[in-house]
Amino acid sequence: MPQEIVIMPLDSPVLVSNAMTLEHTWESLIALSITATISKTHANLLSRKAMDIYDELMKRNDYDRNIHAFKACCHYALCNYKEAKDEALKATDTPLRNRLLFQLAHKLGEESDIMNYHKSLSNEVEDQLCLAALHYLRSHFEEATDIYKKMLIENKDYHAINIYVALCYYKMDYYDVSLEILAVYLGLYPDSIIGVNLKACNHY
Repeated sequence: MPQEIVIMPLDSPVLVSNAMTLEHTWESLIALSITATISKTHANLLSRKAMDIYDELMKRNDYDRNIHAFKACCHYALCNYKEAKDEALKATDTPLRNRLLFQLAHKLGEESDIMNYHKSLSNEVEDQLCLAALHYLRSHFEEATDIYKKMLIENKDYHAINIYVALCYYKMDYYDVSLEILAVYLGLYPDSIIGVNLKACNHY
């Protein structure tokens, strides 16, 4: 039985971010390993703990400025969107920083910034997942579905994307289609909490 992997929450700007470049990888992963299987309270505690570690790392003279982006992701997880933006702007200009600011522009209602950061998104997996997530959050379910379907064609092993497609169809009231797609994922991960819950929603 393959191990279930949750890519990240739909509105997460981190997604499959490249935090592994830090020397202290275990420290950076504290902020990035939060999944839907962890309670919100526990997740909040992990985010705050991660920020404490990042603050300590930033006291070093030669610290990696990408840490600002990782700390900003923690603020995002805590719904501290203004603080997240302030922190992200201090980070090195990277795809992760752009994805984060793109999502934050939506959360803060900054429409002009959404367009500006959108222009900097690439065709890489992480950026396309981020774009699809924003379409979903703005109730543009067809646009999100188009991106997810294209990604599934190009990356057949990204099974979790089936959950996202099924969720979009559920939101569009295509329950039979949602269940059909969901069956593919549940065939691999029958104990998936997300999958089982979405299946129940489609039935009831």
